[in-house]
Amino acid sequence: MSAAFKDGYELQIMEQVTDSRRTVEDERRLIRACAAAAQPVGSQDGGSSRFVYVLAAFSALGGFLFGYDTGVVSGAMLLLKKEMNLSALWQELLVSSTVGAAALSALAGGYLNGQYGRRKCIMLASFIFTVGGIILSLAPDKTVLLVGRLTVGLGIGVASMTVPVYIAEVSPPQLRGQLVTINTLFITGGQFIASVVDGAFSYMEHDGWRYMLGLSVVPAVLQFLGFFFFLPESPRWLLQKGDSQKALEVLTQIRATENVSNEYDSIKCIIEEEEKEAEGGPVLCRILACAPVRRALIVGCGLQMFQQLSGINTVMYYSATILQMSGVRDDKQAIWLSAATAFTNFLFTLVGVWLVERVGRRKLTLGSILGTGVSLSVLAVGFLLSAQASPPVNLHPTDPMSLNSTCTHYRFCEQCMLDPNCGFCYYENGSNISDSSCERVDPANTELAASGRCSNGTKESLSPFWAYNYCPTSYSWVVLLGLILYLAFFAPGMGPMPWTVNSEIYPLWARSTGNACSAGVNWICNVLVSLTFLHVAEYLTYYGAFFLYTALAVIGFFFMLGCLPETKGLMLEDIETLFSRRLCTCGTPGGENPHYIRPRLDLGKLHYGTLELEEGIAYISLQ
Repeated sequence: MSAAFKDGYELQIMEQVTDSRRTVEDERRLIRACAAAAQPVGSQDGGSSRFVYVLAAFSALGGFLFGYDTGVVSGAMLLLKKEMNLSALWQELLVSSTVGAAALSALAGGYLNGQYGRRKCIMLASFIFTVGGIILSLAPDKTVLLVGRLTVGLGIGVASMTVPVYIAEVSPPQLRGQLVTINTLFITGGQFIASVVDGAFSYMEHDGWRYMLGLSVVPAVLQFLGFFFFLPESPRWLLQKGDSQKALEVLTQIRATENVSNEYDSIKCIIEEEEKEAEGGPVLCRILACAPVRRALIVGCGLQMFQQLSGINTVMYYSATILQMSGVRDDKQAIWLSAATAFTNFLFTLVGVWLVERVGRRKLTLGSILGTGVSLSVLAVGFLLSAQASPPVNLHPTDPMSLNSTCTHYRFCEQCMLDPNCGFCYYENGSNISDSSCERVDPANTELAASGRCSNGTKESLSPFWAYNYCPTSYSWVVLLGLILYLAFFAPGMGPMPWTVNSEIYPLWARSTGNACSAGVNWICNVLVSLTFLHVAEYLTYYGAFFLYTALAVIGFFFMLGCLPETKGLMLEDIETLFSRRLCTCGTPGGENPHYIRPRLDLGKLHYGTLELEEGIAYISLQ
């Protein structure tokens, strides 16, 4: 009896093993079929169509305009506030209005992309840039200047969410990360060119700012003409709209080969499946109802949020003040040194372009935000040391206008500097600070005191120095070190990766809306950080503000460690499966090989792992 039972048991085990092996073979065939369909055209001959690089370059002109129009205003403002006598409020309006308009148009860009296509949206953005540039260059007063900055902001918002999507959809998988990252390279390149243009036209006594702001028309017209005459629509968008023949023609043109049937069939099959499973209602509601896409949206918006909360715009804005702390007081010299800062940002973004397809999005992003947190702490320590060595106030004005001011109550420069209504007036003899006082700032021009020896009307032969928003310090080298480290770590990863990853992680039906939402989050957080920084610094001090950004960067690191998957090398249509698991398990580290998740197949625990290591094939079996 026991022998018979034993024989029966062994037979059952053998049948299970046989069935299991048969299942493994089925899975091998399925994965190989998927890999064959996803095989990027051009990988067989080691190259790809040159046309895709032309597409990426013309598209990334939108990124260049994004960088130029946000970067040029800092140098132009130095001239504008003198020629138009701009108050601090008007200076803030001219800067922040662009960001606010970009946030609104980025959200609207999702609908426009889905309805009219990527090509028409890029042409719309370049047209808006052209109109905005013309308005700014001809503006007779500050009101028209504000209209021009709002117009440019509308173009920035549409371009910021459309360009990465377009480049991702036309790129082959093995080049997609590199080509999408080129858009961020063009953004930082635009900021650098803007600084150079600012420096060149800062020597003009009048109207130099018109050339600074108006030159953006040139790349905008070039991009518009390129897309109008010979650059095509995204083949994926064409397929989604049912224009199969045109989509095949465009894909053939981009890949520079007739052998695109596998890629075309794979994309078409996925789109047809999505349409069958699609339910009615607004796209955003469908995204929130679909668990994998909802998880992708959370990751995408989280990346954009932590990009801004880690303080990039604050650091770039405060770089001019850091240079002032180092002893730079001439406007022209400050502009050229700002150009050097922008070039550093551009240079390290170039490193990101080189690394993205070598180390992958996940590792690059994690290393970047970790280094960003460290460099923010160095900046905070530099400001802390400067605060502890803050020079004392040893003169108290007797001017009747100053007696009722709170500025006269401060005993140290640090306290005086944190009050937006006060500035520090002092004489400098080598490294020694003498005859220092805390004075009321001129509401019309923060570069001057409202009265006294640091005001415009009472200049002496040996003029004192006026410090607004900063204190003279011997620890400026620590802050400069923190600034360089920040750019070195932020630019390769946290700068481009949020845009790159967001262009990849959504299925086609949700791609426009998903990118619009994440870009909107980016611009909203941009406005939030910009508007709150001075208030945060006033209550927490500058070093407290940067310690706060350090903490936010650390939180961002753990969020990405748990939630950000690797998308390197996968076709866009395969990436959705990476979010099939619970949110905090999407980013579990794995190998370099892509993992195709097939939830309807159960291979058993014995067969979990890599099937063909040398072929780069692996599977995950969900129980």
